[in-house]
Amino acid sequence: MTKLRLYSAKACPFAHRTRLVLQEKAIDFELTEVDLQNKPPAFVGASLYGKVPAIEHEGHRIWESAIVNEYLEEVFPEPALLPREPGRRALARIWIDYANTRLVPAFAQLLRAETPEQEEEGRKALGDVLAFIEREGLARSSDSGPYWLGAEVSLVDLAFYPWFERLPAVGRLRGFSIPAEHTRLLAWLDALQARDAVRAIQNPVDFYVERFAKFVKPAATAA
Repeated sequence: MTKLRLYSAKACPFAHRTRLVLQEKAIDFELTEVDLQNKPPAFVGASLYGKVPAIEHEGHRIWESAIVNEYLEEVFPEPALLPREPGRRALARIWIDYANTRLVPAFAQLLRAETPEQEEEGRKALGDVLAFIEREGLARSSDSGPYWLGAEVSLVDLAFYPWFERLPAVGRLRGFSIPAEHTRLLAWLDALQARDAVRAIQNPVDFYVERFAKFVKPAATAA
């Protein structure tokens, strides 16, 4: 089997997802770090959308993080990161979709707000998402386990985590943090941050603050 090649960008949360899967499964791979402002030809050929992550493996070119990660789950099935039972597997996919369609836009809405009104709308949108995760996600699906689906880490955890690693930077720039009453969410985050796979590629808060600061316009805090 040929070694897998990953095209990634260190600051990209979508690529971060796939890096986490590779770490959890201990998959040997070659990393190509991509400057998305100056994309190399090999990357353009691997990712027809021009986005990271993308992989090349056994003659296949695959992009889009959720699809890449399911491919890795199928080709490298141990340790399993999706439930075997079809209903639970479907639930996992629903929550991954929630990350893509609810968490990601709300996170961006707050970060990129250009007026006080937009910032307040973004703060409410992200707050509502976190409350839904606490109430309908972790409180219902994790039972007594620390992770989204219970005792074992899954693709769901790894789909959400990159935005939570970046959330303290939003806290510095926008004054937003996870409310203390979201105890299941805070415990979930602690459990993820204690994992070797997460710690191996974790970036400091300053790394994200530096990259996010360009999105915070002076008008957002103007009186």
